[in-house]
Amino acid sequence: MPSPRLASRYAKSLIDLAQETGQLEKIYSDMMLLQGLTKSSKDFLNLLRSPIVKADKKIKIVDAVTDGRVSTLTASFNKLLITKGREAALPEIITSFINQYKELKNIHSVKLTTAVPVSDEIKRAIVTQLKNTSDMQNIELESLVNKDLIGGFTLQAGDKLVDASVAAQLKEVARQFENNDFVYQIQ
Repeated sequence: MPSPRLASRYAKSLIDLAQETGQLEKIYSDMMLLQGLTKSSKDFLNLLRSPIVKADKKIKIVDAVTDGRVSTLTASFNKLLITKGREAALPEIITSFINQYKELKNIHSVKLTTAVPVSDEIKRAIVTQLKNTSDMQNIELESLVNKDLIGGFTLQAGDKLVDASVAAQLKEVARQFENNDFVYQIQ
């Protein structure tokens, strides 16, 4: 069962330790690697969540998978999680670490969703426009494709959403027709 408070505390402790040892950037890249691993390998995720596999076996397997790919601090952190029986929370801890890192470095994650793939030139123009019209200077743009939008785009930054999609405009027109008494009187 995911525990945001637990994940946040472990992530904060790891960030503090990484800052003290001057390894914050390395640990961030380790967390990105581990996030990719947990998202791409269902077997790895099942291993972490399995109550049947003993802790010493989990440590050996995780060490074998990450050997030479992560720092000694990250490897020690993984061992600590497994020893404490908190390894099932690793995906949530990773996500919390990445979010706290971005907040610390003032990096804003922005999601651009379009009906068709957009060029790098358009992405750069959007980032430039965001920098000019907001207080966001460090922007990490994630581009997604959703054909259900029909056309246009949606742009999400934090809790703000700009929906300039054709699908949203069509829904608004349909809503206006439903609420229009004049249309009912004609029938």
